[in-house]
Amino acid sequence: GHVIIRRLFVGINASDINYTSGRYHSSKSAAAAALPYDAGFESVGVVVAAAPDAGNCIGSAAATMDAGFSEYALVQNRRVLPVPCPAPEVVALLTSGLTASIALSEVGRLQIPGFSSTTAMPHQRQEQQGGQKTVLVTAAAGGTGQFAVQLAKLAGCHVVATCGGAQKARLLRELGVDRVIDYK
Repeated sequence: GHVIIRRLFVGINASDINYTSGRYHSSKSAAAAALPYDAGFESVGVVVAAAPDAGNCIGSAAATMDAGFSEYALVQNRRVLPVPCPAPEVVALLTSGLTASIALSEVGRLQIPGFSSTTAMPHQRQEQQGGQKTVLVTAAAGGTGQFAVQLAKLAGCHVVATCGGAQKARLLRELGVDRVIDYK
């Protein structure tokens, strides 16, 4: 089934800029061949109409991760992410939050309390021999980096983070980073 979502909030991040400038295509001609396309990788809104078999109720909050820059969108129900409320803070969880979560759980093999992973070992230990895991987060003051820092701390890790500038370093210390490397 399908639903129609009225978008209330959208995010614009590096992926949107790279996609719309053609950087995700192999050539300028490949980018031109993909036109027209619906831009926008993340949005939050409200279901305003639903097919009888859609499973989503009219009025329920929903997030999507494609074609987010249109005010209304017809979306396959399987591509709708139910969310607790249609708030702007939810938008940040989509691309930046999911990227950090997937990187830490799938690549870093961290078990983050409250999160589940399809491939993480159920009894995996967070500690290495001789102590806790150390996680390095580069560009840690950016959107994805801030999520990565907080999730790694939630998982009980020692976090080392890089950034450029005193204000960003201060923010990272406030987020609980154990060692900040300010490269400026």
